Amino acid sequence: MTGFLIATLLPVPLLVLAATMPGDWALLAFAYLTLFTAILDHILPKSWRNQDAAQEFRSGHGLSVALGVIHLFLVIIAVRYIGGPGGVSGWDTLPAILAYGIYFGQVSHPNAHELIHRSGREARQLGRLVYSTMLFGHHASAHPKVHHVFVATEMDPNTAQLGEGFYHFFRKAWIGSFREGLRVETRDLRRAGRGWLHHPYVGYVAVGLGMMALAWLLAGPEGLGVLLAISGFAQVQILLSDYVQHYGLERGIRPDGKPEPVGPQHSWNSPHRVTSAMMLHAPRHSDHHIHPDRIYPGLQLDREAMPMLPRSLPVMAVVALFPPLWRRVMNRQLLPWQRDF
Repeated sequence: MTGFLIATLLPVPLLVLAATMPGDWALLAFAYLTLFTAILDHILPKSWRNQDAAQEFRSGHGLSVALGVIHLFLVIIAVRYIGGPGGVSGWDTLPAILAYGIYFGQVSHPNAHELIHRSGREARQLGRLVYSTMLFGHHASAHPKVHHVFVATEMDPNTAQLGEGFYHFFRKAWIGSFREGLRVETRDLRRAGRGWLHHPYVGYVAVGLGMMALAWLLAGPEGLGVLLAISGFAQVQILLSDYVQHYGLERGIRPDGKPEPVGPQHSWNSPHRVTSAMMLHAPRHSDHHIHPDRIYPGLQLDREAMPMLPRSLPVMAVVALFPPLWRRVMNRQLLPWQRDF
């Protein structure tokens, strides 16, 4: 657990200083979360080690809860001090917003993703709350109930098809996951015979609006602007992760017309040490889809059976912002895995 603790918690004091202190702290936090981690991933040996998946990893669950609470604290700090008086100002607000957006997209998101897959009700509620503060609460419904069911098929709005660029995918995935998550949750609510006040989407919208109102109260229109900017940037990274981790991989169709079971060949993975620890082993994505209830320290990696990204997940996310370059790099990587390439 030491690696997870260092990778996820070390940026927190930098982020607090980036929001509250003038000077180069914001730029330093941004550089740490981007260039420094990319360099470490490049020079450090890749991590192929697999822990015993049967362990309970209680400390891993404790870290997830702590990171969820820390996220709520950081949202308030960012809105109050980046958007309001007494903190960072001028051009320094840009790297501060970017640094918070990166942390929310690369630490808060994988952690909230971990929480919504846990069996405890309190953990799932905390994960939903974290997503809702990023104005992306519907992901807590669409991810387990749509993405995990239809991944690597055309029925999943969060699976990028071969040749599909990220910008087209972003629109499809955001709208499609919102709509399909709403449909599934409404169906489940009707089956349970419960009223609309119990609908998860009511909670997502209420928390999102409440967060926007709180931002206005703390720092006026500038605070609301900071919340919208950080949340928007975090959402881009969340969907970049989906785009990169499933691009072009398809499940075969069985004779009965149903997709084959999800296997190790249906997600892209990364063995890069630093960002894997920072993202709570989210880049070990194949094993997560095969065993969605497996806690992150126990996720397995198999270099022979699982497709591997040529670079770390955050680096490949940057490449995905340039569709011609992305296709040039990744379409070659698909050859061993894409049956109809």
